[in-house]
Amino acid sequence: MDNGGRAGSGGVRSRESSGTVQSVDRAVAILEILARDGEAGVTDIARELGVHKSTAFRLMAALDRRELVAQDTARGRYRLGVGIVRLAGAAGARLDLVQESRPVCQALAREVGETVNIAVLSGSDALYLDQVAGPSALSPHNWAGQRIPLHATSDGKILLAHLPPERMAECLAAPLKRFTDRTITARAQLERVLAQVRELGYAITVEELEVGLTAIAAAVRNAEGSVVASISTSGPSFRIPAGRIPPIATAVRRAGAEISRRLGWSAASDNPWLSRQA
Repeated sequence: MDNGGRAGSGGVRSRESSGTVQSVDRAVAILEILARDGEAGVTDIARELGVHKSTAFRLMAALDRRELVAQDTARGRYRLGVGIVRLAGAAGARLDLVQESRPVCQALAREVGETVNIAVLSGSDALYLDQVAGPSALSPHNWAGQRIPLHATSDGKILLAHLPPERMAECLAAPLKRFTDRTITARAQLERVLAQVRELGYAITVEELEVGLTAIAAAVRNAEGSVVASISTSGPSFRIPAGRIPPIATAVRRAGAEISRRLGWSAASDNPWLSRQA
């Protein structure tokens, strides 16, 4: 009886999973049809997908709620919606960021000899988009595509420090997890550190995420001057002692400013760090 019950439950889950995948596949097919034809009615969509008209209507309604399609109320036909533009814009911006930052990251990795990363805010985490290994990194951990906590990383501190107060509060709403004895878990203390990050133009973590790991990060801005990413270099703490942090921080800030310039940010005179370096 127990075995039969488990098998039956598994069968239900399997059918549900299969149905979900089929619905996703059909939804993507609808978007491809609209991209190809420009517009289509529910009857046209149902015929091409080989489904009942009511099924096509439910799929179109779900896509419409997400603004991935839009209906011409006078004609009743559908076309691609503004949601597609938002998704394409976000993807394009990230592709541009990786493309424009890669040569700068390579130059920075050669200069400091350590691993260089590019990260962006994703929800309440930092998401690493790209990584370049420096000549001193024998077998670096590949962080590209991985999420890391904001409060315990140099990249995360840069991204947090430049958020509006309400968005920062959202990211810090949950209790801050302790990773090592050096991790900052008191919100008031972290806010003081973030104020210092904004003043100095760079962030440091010394063994806050991993014992033996030190990292230094700086901001990357878009054409409007908003911080859209961070660039960091990281390596073993024995290779990045306290005395080596200032020159590395200068190099990282310079790299962040160069990527920002490549992304269209030209307000160099408004950048206090660039003014100090002049």
